[in-house]
Amino acid sequence: MIRFKHVVLTCCISLAVIGCKNDQLQKKRPNIILIMSDDMGYSDIGCYGGVINTPILDGLAKNGLRFTQFYNTARCCPSRASLLTGLYQHDACIGHMVNDQGTNVYDGDLSMNAVTIAEVLKQAGYATFMSRKWHITPYKSEEVNPTKYN
Repeated sequence: MIRFKHVVLTCCISLAVIGCKNDQLQKKRPNIILIMSDDMGYSDIGCYGGVINTPILDGLAKNGLRFTQFYNTARCCPSRASLLTGLYQHDACIGHMVNDQGTNVYDGDLSMNAVTIAEVLKQAGYATFMSRKWHITPYKSEEVNPTKYN
């Protein structure tokens, strides 16, 4: 009886191991969480040497990727456009705030030619989610629809 149990157990383990294909493990993708915060200094959080206790952010930073050479503007809109598109903010048409200032690079609306990180990730099979402040298209526009436009 004991031998029968060993045979059955061995068969079950063998089937489980055979069922685990290497290509399934290789297809596992990392989770991506992109956090942008306004009005913070470089060393305001612990992982960058700050004195403020930020254990959750520090834990995310310890196990993730940190930016060490990202330059931002005094206004959040251009920095946000650059971070989300990988473009220089003027190339994304957000040179200042989301109000039209009469020139192409200052029209205050994210260029329809600017591909966002969300669009690239979606093409790679990721599901994306955005929370809080979009701030790269004008608030007054009736056509503002992040699911349709960028």
